[in-house]
Amino acid sequence: MKPNFKSIDQPFSNHINIEGNTYLYFGGTAYLGIPKNQDFINLYIEGIKKFGLNNGTSRTNNIQLGIYDDAEKVAAARHGAEAALITSSGYLAAQLTVKDLSRLGKVIYGPAAHPALWLEENQTKNIKLFRDWEQETIERINSSEEKTWILISNSMNNLVPEIYDFNFLKETHKDKSIILVVDDSHGIGVNNDGMGAIVNLPKQENIENVVVASMAKALGVDAGIVLASNKIINKLKSTNTFIGASPPSPAALYAFIHAEDIYIKTLNNLKNNMAMFEGVLNLTWKHEWDFPVYLPGDVNFSQRLLQKQILISSFPYPNPTDETLNRIVLSAWHEKEDIEKLIAAISF
Repeated sequence: MKPNFKSIDQPFSNHINIEGNTYLYFGGTAYLGIPKNQDFINLYIEGIKKFGLNNGTSRTNNIQLGIYDDAEKVAAARHGAEAALITSSGYLAAQLTVKDLSRLGKVIYGPAAHPALWLEENQTKNIKLFRDWEQETIERINSSEEKTWILISNSMNNLVPEIYDFNFLKETHKDKSIILVVDDSHGIGVNNDGMGAIVNLPKQENIENVVVASMAKALGVDAGIVLASNKIINKLKSTNTFIGASPPSPAALYAFIHAEDIYIKTLNNLKNNMAMFEGVLNLTWKHEWDFPVYLPGDVNFSQRLLQKQILISSFPYPNPTDETLNRIVLSAWHEKEDIEKLIAAISF
């Protein structure tokens, strides 16, 4: 009988024990292995002792914990932005941003934009290839009389995977004002030496870059973040959504502030794992260098690995009726022996 993988009662890690069997796990989004990193957990416990479990008061309350401002300053400096805003989730950060900024001009959605970025619950998803969308977008903006444009996109398609290059926006006419909102939930903490997408976004006077992200993936913190200019962040902090929402756990942000060395060390571990795996990788697989997700393209791949006690990400995409999408996801929590077993298993 097939094991039940839908009711796991333990933390995700490099190993998962199910019904008396131990499986190697190569899935999920904990790219830096933070949820099981004991040094990070120790910092989190320090934060709980210092600040308690949570804080249910608004950020506009007349009595405030200073750690929220501190965390935003650290996040902005660490990820190359002028300013930052931190919320209780990535979804809230995205919704707050797109709903406020979309009022400023004409909205265009990039391919397969995450539902957290949607203005409407059931809006139609753009299914174009990114390169086709690039050309269409430039032509549409430059030929229009509309002056202000809000472009909303993922920084990458983490499922395929494909990292997007937005430098095509430098071809927009200089009399056009572009606000580029990019969801970097899967890139922040990993891509560009951990700084994420913001360092590669186009730097041009008529382009305002805004990055939103979940901090719950590589960074291991249940929170959301917006990285942007002081002007944009101050605008977003005046919205009813920001004013009315409770912030994330102060203990989590205490750990985030003090974990810079942990993030550096775990990213190096991840890069070592990737280098080891990519040394034998079948180059017909779809992947992006420096991002730890690999797409074999074989619909039966996960079942063959399962017979060898290895679990990978495997589900139909983008629709429930589509073919199964199999992906191997490496993490900093994988040991050298784990990678060796994976390499041996895929060499069937």
